[in-house]
Amino acid sequence: MAVSPLSILAGPDALAEIRDGGLSPEQVRVLVGASGGPKWIVLAGLDRVVFPWLLGSRGEPIHAIGSSIGTWRLAGLCSRDPLGALERLRIAYVEEQRYARGATAADVSAEAERILDAYLREEDVRSIVEHRRVRLHVVTARFRHLGALEGRAQLPALGLAALLNAVSRRALGVSVERVVFDAGGDPGPFGSFRELPTRRAPLTVENTRAALRASAAIPGVMQGLSDPTGAPRGVYRDGGVADYHFGVEIDPPEGIALYPHFYEHLVPGYFDKLLRHRRTRGLRRTVLVAPSSGFVASLPGSKIPDRTDFSRLPDRERIPAWRTVIERTRELGDAFHDLVESGKIRSVVAPLP
Repeated sequence: MAVSPLSILAGPDALAEIRDGGLSPEQVRVLVGASGGPKWIVLAGLDRVVFPWLLGSRGEPIHAIGSSIGTWRLAGLCSRDPLGALERLRIAYVEEQRYARGATAADVSAEAERILDAYLREEDVRSIVEHRRVRLHVVTARFRHLGALEGRAQLPALGLAALLNAVSRRALGVSVERVVFDAGGDPGPFGSFRELPTRRAPLTVENTRAALRASAAIPGVMQGLSDPTGAPRGVYRDGGVADYHFGVEIDPPEGIALYPHFYEHLVPGYFDKLLRHRRTRGLRRTVLVAPSSGFVASLPGSKIPDRTDFSRLPDRERIPAWRTVIERTRELGDAFHDLVESGKIRSVVAPLP
């Protein structure tokens, strides 16, 4: 068998199910989208296969949970035309996103709002809220105290949050509260959200764009979003601060959580990235689908696109490189389709660490 460009890793319960009978869309109860900015580009070709596959013949609704750009991707699944929405995201994000030298937080926020407006049309917002087969859950981080300030005044608060998080994820709760916006007010089949204080708010037509903007508002890079309709008052920022790649709560009590991801490992929160000992472990019903290390090594620069590309590469080099990655990711979608349709996934799936 040729070497697959995908790594398929599964928790023990999901592993047993797949080795016994393969993977079908009917098994998937949860779909997960991680934070990561431009890293989503490496999943573009996979999304274009996974989204129609999941929606093809569903009975039970699927619960799509994400933070930051992960939520933006999953919002496309709930739109009237998922593949059309993904194409609009590609054009707005890859082809049209540019920044002048010295761009401010206000400039970056305005560009993010432009991308979101180009991506999701008015009719898509209602579809997201009322979708019968997909329930979207948007994770945001509500900042407390000094973290609610903007500009340079925010930097000490971010430093304090990082220090608190280094002590423990629970300590981060002094500065940050998780707020999850649930479509239809449905909390979903998730386990209890741990460690950080958590509140829920309904995702509505009136607050969907605000929730999506807040979920991607990177601290120190973009402006926060204040007082979204129907949610606790306060300043909301990137949901990845609370849940960068998520923890064990994404495991459903039955069925499978499907997780197209950039990496073969999971980091709970944004401030955990440099803490090598802090990884999400203990997932039992989650299936991680990620580009293999060999595939990543074959991409431009031997890397997945990320935010450093904006400063590292001029637009005349960055945009063609990102286009190449988008085109190459069709290989990931083709590989996923072949693995699930042929049943070969039973022999290539491996245990999730």
